[in-house]
Amino acid sequence: MSGHDHHHHPTDYTRAFALGIALNAGIVGLQLVYGLIGNSMALIADAGHNLSDVLGLVVGWAGAVMARRSPSRRFTYGLKKASILAALINALFLLVAVGAIAGEAIRRLLHPAMADARTMIWVALVAIAGNLLTALLFARGRKRDLNARAAYMHMAADAAVSAAVVVAGFIILTTAQEWVDPAMSLVVAAVILWSSFGLLKESVGMSLMGVPQGIEAEEVARELARLDGVETVHDLHIWPLSTTETALTAHLVAPEAVSTDALIEAARKMLHDRFRIEHCTLQVERIHLEDAACC
Repeated sequence: MSGHDHHHHPTDYTRAFALGIALNAGIVGLQLVYGLIGNSMALIADAGHNLSDVLGLVVGWAGAVMARRSPSRRFTYGLKKASILAALINALFLLVAVGAIAGEAIRRLLHPAMADARTMIWVALVAIAGNLLTALLFARGRKRDLNARAAYMHMAADAAVSAAVVVAGFIILTTAQEWVDPAMSLVVAAVILWSSFGLLKESVGMSLMGVPQGIEAEEVARELARLDGVETVHDLHIWPLSTTETALTAHLVAPEAVSTDALIEAARKMLHDRFRIEHCTLQVERIHLEDAACC
């Protein structure tokens, strides 16, 4: 006998993505215009970084929309994995942005240029406000949705870069040391690179159908084996359907189970409450079928 649980409630971030795209597109335009007016390569570089994040938000938005598509005969799970693909692409965007920041910083170290520090400061302050506001749109969901975490990291990284521009602007005002700006950018790039590896590792793992972070397969097997009537658990598989949904299949050997329906319901509730696994397929066996086949 088998039991199925198809209860899932994916979070809708489409509005957050739309607001983030509009807000950050405006920031890109502001930084580019005043970067050219104030001869600030730091602002222009930051505008390029923000543009990559706007593209990342567009990818994340597309992934979120596609993940909510209904199942079809060809895609029986719908397009839920689009959100995982979006998170992977966003992780790659972060790495590209780091390369762009580092490349521009090194160029400016070799070829210093005078910049309007006051323009740098106030435009960067506006960018910080916009980036933090966008990050807040995804802050609540970043722990349970990899796609939301990717968007959050993009915006937090942007705020850090803009903060570095502000600090560099103040130092240039007081000391006239132009090298501070690119040096600060290199430090920020290193921090973004370090944080992006975790996102890249997790998104690749989910793309390869690895057990999602926060879930240990051995612990799930132990908890299933503790259910009344269950003797052993085998053929346990756990994989991500999307950045927010997890699926599981397992065979429960329960020769003395009074009611298979009651056992399946108890397993379903435990998996939902303890591991946030909302899509499970369970088969209850009176004997181990593999052993029976060998006899």
